[in-house]
Amino acid sequence: MRKNTYIGIAFIVLVFGIIFIPRIFKRYANGDVVRGGRMHAVGEKVAPSDDELLYVMVNEKEKRVPTFEFIDQNKDTISDQDYRGKVFLVEFFFTRCTDICIPMNHNLQAIAKMYEGNPNFGIASFSIDPEHDTPDVMKKYAEDYGVTNPNWHFMTGDRSDILKLSNEGFYLATNTEDDLDNGLYHSGLFALIDQNGFIRSRSDGHGNTKPYYRGSVPMDATVAEGGEVPEIDILIEDIKKLLKK
Repeated sequence: MRKNTYIGIAFIVLVFGIIFIPRIFKRYANGDVVRGGRMHAVGEKVAPSDDELLYVMVNEKEKRVPTFEFIDQNKDTISDQDYRGKVFLVEFFFTRCTDICIPMNHNLQAIAKMYEGNPNFGIASFSIDPEHDTPDVMKKYAEDYGVTNPNWHFMTGDRSDILKLSNEGFYLATNTEDDLDNGLYHSGLFALIDQNGFIRSRSDGHGNTKPYYRGSVPMDATVAEGGEVPEIDILIEDIKKLLKK
């Protein structure tokens, strides 16, 4: 009786292997991946669950952070590879900015303090005024803000590379090379990047990806103070989702 049971089980396993294993390999061969708890082809738009963040799609592909390499406030060379495996935020700013940069970096400092001991979180701040914002200038700037998180890098380098990174790499508007006579300007938005280098965000409530987070409004601001609702609280929520805590 036991022998017949073993034979029956072996037959079922054999049938399963013949029918299903080739299908599984075929799915991988076709580029299907598991993302967000569901099996789907890369680039396919899938409705997220309540806890899942959207991918920013460009030409039907998930937008990945472009490669970069700059010098930070400690005169160390920092590249996109230094952030691989980390959840991190991206901003473009300059130290002489007396407008939106102030609330932006106060907000980032508040977040940086929350994750100061977490090696899986970081911040990348790129100066659009590299001729002035040398490593020494940005080191002093970081000290003035009380920055102590070792994973927050204030980066400088060739201006054209930084402007290209902003405008073409992240679609965060700044000056272009032929538009520098009217003063420096930049977006007041933050980009949220996951551990695999993809830009992530949430829905705008109408099924569309809202790709960036408004970082230029103080955390404790009210709508009456400018008509804009602070988005730092939801950004913090989404960081926690990516870090899974």
